[in-house]
Amino acid sequence: MINPVPIPGLFITGTDTGVGKTVIAGAIAQWFARRGAQVAVCKPIATGCARRREGLVSEDAEFLASCADSRHALDMICPQRYVEPLAPAVAAERAGEPVDWRLIDRSIQQMCIGSTAMIVEGVGGVAVPLDEQITVLHLAGWLRLPAIVVARPGLGTINHTLLTVAALRAAGVEVAGVVLNRYPAENAGVVEETNADAIEKWSGVPVLCLVPDEPVHRASIPVEVAAAVDAVDWSRFAARRMMR
Repeated sequence: MINPVPIPGLFITGTDTGVGKTVIAGAIAQWFARRGAQVAVCKPIATGCARRREGLVSEDAEFLASCADSRHALDMICPQRYVEPLAPAVAAERAGEPVDWRLIDRSIQQMCIGSTAMIVEGVGGVAVPLDEQITVLHLAGWLRLPAIVVARPGLGTINHTLLTVAALRAAGVEVAGVVLNRYPAENAGVVEETNADAIEKWSGVPVLCLVPDEPVHRASIPVEVAAAVDAVDWSRFAARRMMR
């Protein structure tokens, strides 16, 4: 229902909601922008949006747009928006407004014109229902972008990360790597110190970076977070889309 993204890019997903996908997606978009790329950003569907005079606004989309120095309108960056902070399928049903997949596809394809990279952020975890039949996994498969899995650093993350990687692979999605977000660098315990190696061992996927736990203010990537993300050559993974 969504055409493949025709330019290099990455799909940012996570092991759960609240793991910091938006911050990592924004930091990666900023990485591309700082290197002269015309980077497009997209949050196809958002819930928990704010009501303003101009209508429903996704604060995640605002954050991504700021990080990427985007030239695109917010309603193109996030074409489907719902008020209630629920799974999209539930929010859409309660609002009486089904997800318009043609609108999402049109927004993505239009933003690719004149852009050299595309960063797409998913919603919640990969099994989250987007409508009666479609989950985040379907969306990831349609886009045909390598996935970056954002995960927590602490207890339980091995299970959640391995399940996420396995689900993406079963759906035919390439997993480029894992980002452990909000890593407590100053007081990491045995759990945090061993999780990265364990994830790599049992998933076969590299942990690309450990991103420190720093407060994120509106439309601003902390220096420490940017430094951790900047250590990775994200263009190498994004280019894999074009080599298939």
